[in-house]
Amino acid sequence: EVQLVESGGGLVQPGGSLRLSCAAAGFTFDDYAIGWFRQAPGKAREGVSCIIGRDGRTSYADSVTGRFAVSIDNAKNTVYLQMNNLKPEDTAVYYCVGSEAYNDNDYADLCDRGFGSWGQGTQVTVSS
Repeated sequence: EVQLVESGGGLVQPGGSLRLSCAAAGFTFDDYAIGWFRQAPGKAREGVSCIIGRDGRTSYADSVTGRFAVSIDNAKNTVYLQMNNLKPEDTAVYYCVGSEAYNDNDYADLCDRGFGSWGQGTQVTVSS
């Protein structure tokens, strides 16, 4: 059974940093991709970042490029989302999503459409 558990959210001031973790169970990253999505109250769900386990290829939404970085620790079977220079508009519940990914179509299904197994989410609040 695929399980994903997010942690690391919290309250941070604008300009601050947080690192979110997505602990995976039931699979390894060799054939999987992991995406990070977020949803703020009253707003549509937004894809934030994706990473392919096999080759480490990453992608980012324009709104977070240069501020966020996604990485994999295979030894811990965990994906991280390092978030720097946080802004109030980054406030949202952040989710990680995992899916098998063998080709670009699989990658797009996950990263663009969120097709996969979802974690329970972790709240990030950026406020002074």
